[in-house]
Amino acid sequence: MLFNSTTFLFLFLPLVVLAYHCLLRLGRAGAAKAWLVIASLYFYAYWKLEYLPLLLLSIVVNYYLGIALAKTREGRGHAGALLGLGLFFNLGVLAYFKYAGFLLELFNALGGSDFSMAALVLPLAISFFTFQQIAYLVDCYKGFAHEYGFVNYCVFVTFFPQLIAGPIVHHKQMMPQFAAVAAGGNSVAGSALAAQGLFIFALGLFKKVCVADSFAPLADAGFSQAVLSRSDAWLTSLSYTFQLYYDFSGYSDMAIGAALLFGIRLPVNFLSPYRASSIREFWRMWHITLSTWLRDYVFIPLGGSQSGTRKTLRNLLLTFLVGGIWHGAGWTFIVWGGMHGLAMVVQRLWSTFARPMPRWLGWLLTFNFINITWVFFRAPDLATAQRIIGAMFSPADSGLSGVLLYQAMQQADNPLYSIVVGGLNLSLLWLAPLVLLATVFARNSMEQSGYDAGAIALPNWKIVIAACAFALAVLFLLAGSPSVFLYFNF
Repeated sequence: MLFNSTTFLFLFLPLVVLAYHCLLRLGRAGAAKAWLVIASLYFYAYWKLEYLPLLLLSIVVNYYLGIALAKTREGRGHAGALLGLGLFFNLGVLAYFKYAGFLLELFNALGGSDFSMAALVLPLAISFFTFQQIAYLVDCYKGFAHEYGFVNYCVFVTFFPQLIAGPIVHHKQMMPQFAAVAAGGNSVAGSALAAQGLFIFALGLFKKVCVADSFAPLADAGFSQAVLSRSDAWLTSLSYTFQLYYDFSGYSDMAIGAALLFGIRLPVNFLSPYRASSIREFWRMWHITLSTWLRDYVFIPLGGSQSGTRKTLRNLLLTFLVGGIWHGAGWTFIVWGGMHGLAMVVQRLWSTFARPMPRWLGWLLTFNFINITWVFFRAPDLATAQRIIGAMFSPADSGLSGVLLYQAMQQADNPLYSIVVGGLNLSLLWLAPLVLLATVFARNSMEQSGYDAGAIALPNWKIVIAACAFALAVLFLLAGSPSVFLYFNF
C-alpha cells in the first residue's frame, strides 16, 4: 500500500489511528499495540502477500536470537557464536534475494561458465528491516537492549509508517516509546501533536506528488534516450537529483507525520542535504539514519578513525562501498559508493593539509559532485551512465536540444503534468534553478514544523498552508495514478 494512494489516505490511515486511540481510551494498551502489529502486517502484505512469510520468519528468528543473547549475557552460552549465527541468517537472506543473481553473473564472467537461476522477486523493504534487526542483535550482544516483549518487538520491526523505506530506527529510540503506551505515557496524542503530524505528512505528500513526480517524466525520458544534447543531459541529471530528493524526503516526512498520530517520534532522516558545502556535511544531512547505521556498525567496528590516517581512509572507503552495495546489486551502485568514499578520503586529506575553501565554492563543488554521481545511482548500467555524463561534458552539443520536455509530456500519465509543464512552457532550463533555490534557501519541513527542535505548536497560517498543499496533492493524485517511491527498490 502506498502512502500516496487514496486508499491509504482516506481509509487505512484514519481507520488504524481511530481504532488505536479507541483501544487506548478503553485502557487496552496491549490490544492497541497488537492492533498496530496486525494493521502493519496487512499494510505490508497489501503490496504482495508472498512477501509476508519472509518478514514473519525474520521477526521470529531475530526475536529468539535476541532472547538467547540476553541469557548469554547472564552467563550461559557463547555470545559470539550466537551473534555470528544471527549475522549469517540476516545477511544470508539478504544476499540470496538481493545479490544472488549479480554474484552468479560475476561468477560466470570470471569463470566462463553459464550457470543460471530463476529470477527472484526482491521482497519489499528487506534491506531496511534486515539492517534494523542486525543492529538489534549487535546491541543485545553488547548488553544495550533491555526490552524483549514479543508484541513490542513486532511493533518495533513492523510499525507501518517506517517499515517500507525507513527511517532505519533503533530499538533505543522506539522500544521505550511503545513500552510507554502500556504505562499510559502516550495514551492519546494531543491535538497539537496530531496537528504537527498532519502538517509534516501534508508537506511530504506534496513533495512526492507535486514535485518529485513532476520531475520523474523528465528523468525517465532522459535516461531512455540513446542520444542527448548537452543541455538535455544536464536536464536529465538535475531532474533525477530533484526527483530522488523530494521522493525520499517526502516519504520520510510522511512516515514521521503518520507516526506522530500514534504518539511516536521517528528520527529525522533529512535536513536539507543540498545545502551542504562538503561531502561529509552532505552525509550528515542525507538519509541520516543510514549514515548513522554505517558509522556505528561498519566504520567503527573496522577501527574508525582511531588507527592512524591510512587505516582511517581505508575504513571510510570500505564503509561507503558497503553503503553502495546496500542500495543494490550492480556495478553502478558499487561505483556510486566508491566515488562517495573517495570523495570522503579527498576531503579528509584536504582538511588535514590544505586551507578551508570558501563555503560558496565548497557548496558548488559538492552539489555538482552529488548531481553527477546520482547518474550512476539511477542508470540501469554503466554504459548508460557513461553516455549521459559524456553528453553533459561534451565539447560538441550533439543531439536534439529541447526534445526531452516533449518526450516527458508524452510519457507522463498525469494530465495535470502536461497542463502545468506544457501549457506554461516551464522548460527545466530555468525551472530547475528555481527549485534549487527553494531547496537550498527555504526552511525544510522539519524546521517549519519545529520537529527538529522538539516543538509541537503550530500557528494557524501554517495549518492552512498544509491543508492547501494536501488538497493540491490529492488533486494531482485524482488526475493520475499513485507512483511507487524510489526507495521501495532498495
